[in-house]
Amino acid sequence: MLSLRKYLLIVPFLFLGSCQSEIDEQSSNTQGTVTKVSPLTSYMQRVAMVPTVQDNVIDGSSYCTLKFPYTVTVNNTQIALNSTADYQKVFDNINASYYDDDIVKINFPVTMVYYNYIEKFIPNQSDFDDLIDYWNLYPDLLSKINGLNINYPITIDIYNSANQAASSVSIVSDQSFFNFIKNLTDSQYISLKFPITIVDYNNQTKSLNNNQDFENAIKYAIDNCPENNLVTLDFDTVITNGSWTISYYFKDSDKTASYNGYELVFKSDKSVIAKKAGVSETGQWECNIIQYGAKELKLNFSSELFSKLNNTSWKLFEFNNSQINLRNVGNTTDYLSLIKK
Repeated sequence: MLSLRKYLLIVPFLFLGSCQSEIDEQSSNTQGTVTKVSPLTSYMQRVAMVPTVQDNVIDGSSYCTLKFPYTVTVNNTQIALNSTADYQKVFDNINASYYDDDIVKINFPVTMVYYNYIEKFIPNQSDFDDLIDYWNLYPDLLSKINGLNINYPITIDIYNSANQAASSVSIVSDQSFFNFIKNLTDSQYISLKFPITIVDYNNQTKSLNNNQDFENAIKYAIDNCPENNLVTLDFDTVITNGSWTISYYFKDSDKTASYNGYELVFKSDKSVIAKKAGVSETGQWECNIIQYGAKELKLNFSSELFSKLNNTSWKLFEFNNSQINLRNVGNTTDYLSLIKK
């Protein structure tokens, strides 16, 4: 069996924050700055990932896709795939009869494209099976955000606090946008020039005028595009399973470090225990359904440190079995992110 190391290059996902810098003064068409750890940065990179869901009936994975052209055999019929439009030929063949096996067989060799644009040659079925088995070990990996397409080119201003240099770059494609974000450094602040136009999953063109518009459009895609909702989870079941750590807390500034080392355990009786180095305190939690079916998490602690999380209506942005991302939108936007310990 060939080692999977030669097939895999995982790009770490970027999480939450916000910052201001001199770049705000450089253009009246620029609305706020973000860094490589800002929530919007993470979401934009996931929007720019390779589309990988559309061919799941062929490769069985939401984290990779097969590169055109290639051929498959379905119910003894060979089908050539040269573009995304040809997926329909596979679906039509599968749906043509109730009495066949509907097994999709890939004709090797093929080239696999990962969500991060890395391409790998797959010579045979055995290597392909090993690859898919690997991806299936990571069902909670945050994948591409479907249902939102950016109209390029877009312009991004960059300010580097390390050398106090300012510049700008034109982004012309999803791939260049993905790689631009991947290569951001800790000292770089970026600011998108608005307006930016997008096309949503209903094929409607919309104009975005600031960062909040962009984040809201992404949230709408997460909630409403069927390709982003392939697995149904119950939030109360998820949050009460195991323990969590605070991976990001932003309120006016990044305050995550204050909670390093703490472990949170949410119980079904609506109590929550925060513990660190043998010391613990108990608070309360509740999750409510609010307008349009959105979920809201409320916390109630008494200690000086954890009471800072109180009195905030934490709206659920997205979650899976290992990550929970929340935000509170007011005059400013606060963020709270939890990861499974």
